[in-house]
Amino acid sequence: MAKITAAQVKELRDKTGVGMMDAKKALVATEGDMAKAVDFLREKGMAKAAKKSDRVAAEGLANVEVNNNTAAIVEVNAETDFVAQNDQFKALVKHIAAIIAANKPADVAAALAIKTDKGTVNEEIIEATQVIGEKITLRRFTVVEKNDNENFGAYLHMGGKIASLVVVDGADEATAKDVAMHVAAINPKYVNRNDVPAEELAHEREVLTVEAKNEGKPEKIIEKMVEGRLNKFLAEISLDDQEFVKDPDQTVAKFVASKDGKVKSFIRYEVGEGIEKKEDNFVEEVMSQVKG
Repeated sequence: MAKITAAQVKELRDKTGVGMMDAKKALVATEGDMAKAVDFLREKGMAKAAKKSDRVAAEGLANVEVNNNTAAIVEVNAETDFVAQNDQFKALVKHIAAIIAANKPADVAAALAIKTDKGTVNEEIIEATQVIGEKITLRRFTVVEKNDNENFGAYLHMGGKIASLVVVDGADEATAKDVAMHVAAINPKYVNRNDVPAEELAHEREVLTVEAKNEGKPEKIIEKMVEGRLNKFLAEISLDDQEFVKDPDQTVAKFVASKDGKVKSFIRYEVGEGIEKKEDNFVEEVMSQVKG
């Protein structure tokens, strides 16, 4: 039997919001497989979804810069949140985004090698690291291009903790910006339900079927129940189907259509998502100093 650690239990609790004993039971039942444990809890009706799976785990800022028909969304990381308030760091992130939008590099290595009036992007980052006193890294970026009849929408939330970049076919820039604000706030996964991979849909249908069976529902209504819940799931993750944040009486697709447009694509960066951050134990730190 797999050994279940306290850290695993805590991670599952954070992801699903269930109690400690329920989290441990789920991990024991699934031999410590985190994804299967989440499904196990959902099938039992104890956890609706892994809402907190993308815990923010690093500091820094994201930004979006537009250069005619090209836009770049970037994330630059630092070690502490204090740096995000630093004017030099803010200027550096904006500067890097503008350089990437203008040069359209293929990857991070190519971006770091871009020539600037101070040398290269990498040398500017090294210089900023020395002045600010923290390690600074260009983590990621995406370059997006549009046609003349399309509009970019960009939005920064919390000064750049979350950044979103949207392309709308038709409509206008104000509409695209409203959709970008919605994307930042609601965090959809796909533009529309047709973009959802077949395997993700099949997996969700399977989990919902087991959940309905465990609720003791008659076989003849399970299929209808599952389709209803699957429809709700698709509406939650598909941008077009979501209730528009500025007017919940209409969907995002209907709002954009009312402006003679259609959402083409979106990108959303949340600073630190997917990065494992070292958790400092203050008590252990103090005790080690006392012993020293």
